[in-house]
Amino acid sequence: MFRFSKKKLNRAIHYLELGVLGLFLIYFFKGSSDSKTDYLKLDVTKSSRTIKPLTKNNSPTFSWTKCQQNISAANITGFSSLPERVQDFLYYRHCRHFPMLLDLPDKCGGPEKSADVFLLLVIKSSPVNYDRREVLRKTWAKERLENGVWIRRLFISGTMDSGYEKERLNKLLEMEQREYNDILQWDFNESFYNLTLKQILFLEWMERNCPNARFLLNGDDDVFANTENMVLYLQSLEDNDGSKHLFIGNLNINMEPIRTPGSKYFVPVQLHESNVFPPYCSGGGFLLSGYTALVIYNMSQSITLLPIDDAYMGMCLGKAGLHPSSHIGVKAAGLDISSIRIDTHDPCLYKDLLLVHKFPPSHMYLLWQRIHDPSLTCDYKEKL
Repeated sequence: MFRFSKKKLNRAIHYLELGVLGLFLIYFFKGSSDSKTDYLKLDVTKSSRTIKPLTKNNSPTFSWTKCQQNISAANITGFSSLPERVQDFLYYRHCRHFPMLLDLPDKCGGPEKSADVFLLLVIKSSPVNYDRREVLRKTWAKERLENGVWIRRLFISGTMDSGYEKERLNKLLEMEQREYNDILQWDFNESFYNLTLKQILFLEWMERNCPNARFLLNGDDDVFANTENMVLYLQSLEDNDGSKHLFIGNLNINMEPIRTPGSKYFVPVQLHESNVFPPYCSGGGFLLSGYTALVIYNMSQSITLLPIDDAYMGMCLGKAGLHPSSHIGVKAAGLDISSIRIDTHDPCLYKDLLLVHKFPPSHMYLLWQRIHDPSLTCDYKEKL
């Protein structure tokens, strides 16, 4: 029988512990990699932040762990009578930090070079809307040098469904990211009530990675945008290179919250007590300066989230003492054409506008091609 001194026994135990620790670290940090994707898997268990998986061209992205439900929301007067979607919003409306699944920290060339981006297209898109994103990449959202200035494109998205379907949709966005380098995605549920959250998360990203972009188009993935006209309009502004206030679109004044529970836009008094919203531009699409975008983000830090994203933008502007403006070239509610003699998709109706909401992908592609047809002639506008 072998005998060990107490000193040797302690040394053996020490080496054994080191060996176990080494095996644990090898297992913990072991990650799968291929020629296109490297994953960093590390949970900072003693912090509220984690390092999430990285994709090609990404840098380490710190994000916050899952936000906890605010159970005290159930004490709000009338809470039990509210629709479930509103109750959920009240439970989690304080949550503003979610893990980034897809990031592009160098999209604007880094903060120091972001002033080279003249027009940043920020397009809200659900994971399932692949066909819309593909058409936009080939038409008005194509990244290019336009009249001597750069147009850049970003789609911003959350996640949808659960289980295998969520994995498939996330994989789709990851594949698009590798090919086009134009997706920002956060791990929050993609829904109408989370559109405001999506806007705030993007503005937070912008402040960090693209703070000096001159102007932004913020819009849905089913709008038709004449980005050439936008560049010309923005270049024509006197004494504003994006460093001063600008917020234009389809202006709404004295709009009242919809108090009908069955409406998609239902806003009970528990979410917004006032019976009128500050002036705001319809969320389908609007133009704003980089200066104004960062003002909105700063104001949002002290304004409770509201599920109506465009009205929330107006609230942030109002708190900053700024005002949105109307532009005749933005038709967020579509064109009002009553004449049966007019083709509602005639390119002559759209070639001089800035933005129209909304279009199916096939019509979008055809309209873009027809507007840029050198043989296009428009000689009947007086009939409208």
